[in-house]
Amino acid sequence: MLPPGALRRPLAAAAARLARAPAGPQVLASLATGPRQNNTIFYEIRTYDIKPSKVKEFMEMVNKYFHLRTAHSELVGCWSAELGAMNKFVHVWKYDNFAHRTAVRHAVANDKDWQGKFISPALHLVEKQHTEVAYLVPWCQLRKPPKEGGVYEWVTFQMKPGGPALWGEAFQAAINAHINTGYTKLVGVFHTEYGLLNTVHVIWWNESPDHRAAGRHSAHEDARVVAAVRDSVRFLESQQNVLLIPLQCSPLK
Repeated sequence: MLPPGALRRPLAAAAARLARAPAGPQVLASLATGPRQNNTIFYEIRTYDIKPSKVKEFMEMVNKYFHLRTAHSELVGCWSAELGAMNKFVHVWKYDNFAHRTAVRHAVANDKDWQGKFISPALHLVEKQHTEVAYLVPWCQLRKPPKEGGVYEWVTFQMKPGGPALWGEAFQAAINAHINTGYTKLVGVFHTEYGLLNTVHVIWWNESPDHRAAGRHSAHEDARVVAAVRDSVRFLESQQNVLLIPLQCSPLK
């Protein structure tokens, strides 16, 4: 028979070691999505599918009455789809935090001019609405193009689950490789918080569709771009893009 306390001593030592060890779930939680911008600002991305026969009427209404909506919060940009999608209208709104958005939505709902001149007449023009909430990735600031005019390319990447902690470094390297070619200008990189998760939206600006096409052709022959893209695609599930034309009322033109 073992002497009294012989079993208790190893068990007590093991318990002490477990107490000193860091808690696994807490460490993993801190690495779940990686770093984020050091503020509460977020962006709401709204996409409307417009009835094909009503696109012109809808865009005219946007240009005429959107100033009523921008009186309540900041519009980053609004565009119509030209290539890659049809009859779509995309607009992005900036909010300081979720309380700010709640207050704005309340004010908008009670704005009789906005409701009467735009919302009520526009309802029968829209087939479907989609909304997402996204943050700028930590290494990106929202930028304006060097001049007005040109076209915007909106590229959506569906990444593997894990967040920027998993794919952020490789994705940033691929973005920077394209920036360094000089053929295109980065406007912003957004990572979703609400909506389809693990989604990254990248907005590029180009002088024209032909300028973009020529730049893409050159980039595909650039060894630095090829290497960076090959490294990042291991985290990629799918991607799609849309060529967008800014509306007259868009701050980003």
